[in-house]
Amino acid sequence: MRSILMMVSALLLISAVAVAAQPVPITAERETEIRKAVLEYVQQKTASLGCEVSIKRLSISGAPSLPVGVLDYEVVAPQQWEGWGSAGISIIVRQGDRVVRNISARVEVEALAEMVVTVRQIDHGSLVTANDLAVRKQDLAAVQGRYLGTIQDVVGKKARVTFRANAPLRSDQLEKVPLIKPGQMVTIVAENDHIRITVIGKAKSAGAEGDTITVQNQNSLKELPARVIDANTVQIVF
Repeated sequence: MRSILMMVSALLLISAVAVAAQPVPITAERETEIRKAVLEYVQQKTASLGCEVSIKRLSISGAPSLPVGVLDYEVVAPQQWEGWGSAGISIIVRQGDRVVRNISARVEVEALAEMVVTVRQIDHGSLVTANDLAVRKQDLAAVQGRYLGTIQDVVGKKARVTFRANAPLRSDQLEKVPLIKPGQMVTIVAENDHIRITVIGKAKSAGAEGDTITVQNQNSLKELPARVIDANTVQIVF
């Protein structure tokens, strides 16, 4: 009798272990583990951007099941993905040294960074002033990652498009205003650590502050590259 009871107990134990070993649908706890793994991956990928990231949406394809017990997760994303916006990813699930599942998912990441935005509408062709702007946290996806971080980067430039209020600005939506026009007479300043020379020259091309243009020395008629300093002055460093 005792031996029969022992056999029955052993069979029940084996049956219980077999049931426990069967994969089960992803639970809320597993979803939390997966979400945490994805967030850690995104944080590492965007660490150099200095932005705040969060998972807006994580959609797992199909209805995968996972075994019980401790699991490890490895996130694999397209190489060109920068860690913000939307992307299709794979989540490799391991139990010990064994891969137990490869899950396909889609993730949408919000990455907030300090960037320049408008406080009022700016019309196409208008010059942008400091009063038009503020610095606020916005999602990188709104500007495809091409944002301007300081108001000084924007002031004095011309709007290439019309901006609505509260819109983040991209560098390719602005253009510098030329300070010097072709044919204009300018002062050429040539200097180094020991000497400074000024001569009159003629601009051969237009340029905004910081641009390099071609100028002609009116004494020697030699053409030289020079950097625009202001509306009347260019500089040559030698």
